[in-house]
Amino acid sequence: MLRIKRLDVFIVKSFLLLFLGTFFICLFIFMMQFLWKYVDELVGKGLEMQVLAQFFFYSALSLVPSSLPLAVLLASLITFGNFGERYELLAMKAAGISLLKIMRPLVVFVALLCCVSFFFQNVIGPKAEVKLWTLLISMKQKSPELDIPEGVFYDEIEGYNLYVKKKNRDTGMLYNVMIYNFSDGFENAHIIVADSGRLEMTADKQHLFLHLYSGEMFENLRAQNYNSENVPYRRESFKEKHTIIEFNSQFNMVDASIMSNQSRSKNMKMLESSIDSMTMLNDSIGRSYYKEATQSAYRIVPSLSKQDTLKIASARLGDYNVDSLFNSSTLMQKQRIISAAVSSAGSLGGDWSFKSFNIKQNDQDIRKHKTEWHNKITLSLACLIFFFIGAPLGGIIRRGGLGMPVVVSVLIFIIYYIINNTGYKMARDGNWVVWMGMWTSTFVLAPLGAFLTYKSNKDSVVLNADAYINWFKRVAGIRSVRNIFKKEVTIVDPDYNRIITDLGLLSADCKVYADNNRLMKAPDYFKLWMINHHDEEIISLNDRLETLIEEMSNSKSITLLNALNNYPIIAVHAHVRPFNIYWLNLVAGLLVPIGLFFYIRIWAFRIRLRKDIDRIAKTNEEIITIIQTNL
Repeated sequence: MLRIKRLDVFIVKSFLLLFLGTFFICLFIFMMQFLWKYVDELVGKGLEMQVLAQFFFYSALSLVPSSLPLAVLLASLITFGNFGERYELLAMKAAGISLLKIMRPLVVFVALLCCVSFFFQNVIGPKAEVKLWTLLISMKQKSPELDIPEGVFYDEIEGYNLYVKKKNRDTGMLYNVMIYNFSDGFENAHIIVADSGRLEMTADKQHLFLHLYSGEMFENLRAQNYNSENVPYRRESFKEKHTIIEFNSQFNMVDASIMSNQSRSKNMKMLESSIDSMTMLNDSIGRSYYKEATQSAYRIVPSLSKQDTLKIASARLGDYNVDSLFNSSTLMQKQRIISAAVSSAGSLGGDWSFKSFNIKQNDQDIRKHKTEWHNKITLSLACLIFFFIGAPLGGIIRRGGLGMPVVVSVLIFIIYYIINNTGYKMARDGNWVVWMGMWTSTFVLAPLGAFLTYKSNKDSVVLNADAYINWFKRVAGIRSVRNIFKKEVTIVDPDYNRIITDLGLLSADCKVYADNNRLMKAPDYFKLWMINHHDEEIISLNDRLETLIEEMSNSKSITLLNALNNYPIIAVHAHVRPFNIYWLNLVAGLLVPIGLFFYIRIWAFRIRLRKDIDRIAKTNEEIITIIQTNL
């Protein structure tokens, strides 16, 4: 029987509240990006609030599947980052609950979100796309709201150019009006100049009523051309003139059937049916073109008689010397033959170019339908992949809030967007196989999610900056310094008499080690890679040193504690082979450039170790003197 634990409820509740917030933020961002893309189609057209509300509603529905993956990524990062920052994740793991068990209720929730995303793309999305693009096309076709500016030509009225020097916004009067009427063509423009005028919209909003006062009109009486020297024209003066101009300012919705063939307006079943139909159509057209190309109809000259045509059709070109036949012809015959060949080649080239365009267009439509079919699955699956990236990543970085998680999630989503968009374009253009292009982002990010989940479950420091800094210091040979200070409470006081003896023995053993190993001398290059054991002697000396330092750190003498900070921190493995694996050392030695780098590095560490041993012996003498003098 399935039992819902309080911890599961707590985790889901913490995630759900953040998910709702991040989802609406992501949806708003995507809507603003979509609106900015088509803002020129909306501004200045006097659209009603009902039309704008429909536009925003359908655009929000169509952008829901795109917003869900980013919202899941951001919410999971913040949720598990908060758990890590408040040590709740540490408490759960300390109670014996693994990261996978902590993620289990959210995995079920995100799986349901994947189903919701697929439902939106397969059922609601196609209908919303039809409504949205029908509205958008209707907005593009709507005439802009009439607002004639001052001092510039206004060309938003089809077939007319209007110039107004000045206008009175209170009364609507226009002054110093110039109108170019191009309804009869650009070369036969009617020019009207008036002192003043007024422009009104008719009640049906289908026409403009133009009132002009005290002006003149110029009109050509016949069409002019380049050879025309004198073109008669008509000049008319008027005190008052009224003209009706066709100008439809109403919003008319276009027929939704224009979107019926678009891939975005179809669900998966319709896409599969369309792909099968278009594939069969393309194959049949290709077979007919192939049959037409393999026939000899293109070698038949239409001007010949039927008998000659049959002879040419049955003849083989290899049986004749074409060059000799051409050279034996007269000049007139040669010109006729070349002209016929050029004309035939040109017509055939145009014919096959048109047929090639048809085939390419059909192939492109098929690829668009296939990419849309795969996109419905990959975009839904992206929610689950982003969760397996965001949740362990939040547990690793252990930072909540809207700082680091937002930066990391945006970077990951940008990488996903670039990979996904590249694969989509490659699949759409036919450069890659469709399924390969559409699933590239999934193939790249899914292993990343599995890797991060594994590392977070093992409490790895894969994204811990301190771990990489320490590794770099270790590789570069940068050491930390000791920082021993006086303890408030000491449980065991140092045995100074024994410590003096131990320090003397340690100095003697260090001198013996330095003499036996000749650390200042360059090591044997070949022998260096063959040794398969650690330097146990220096490890033992270092352990003895650290034990004495730990015991003397309980001292109450500030002078002694300051002297302890002079001891170096010894890297006991830096002066021997670089790797713990024997064959890897052999490979490094055989690859001379790599082996030479490690060889010089090991030599430098041997020299530093010799200096450290001398420093240990000198510090031992100082401490013995301090103990004998002060303690």
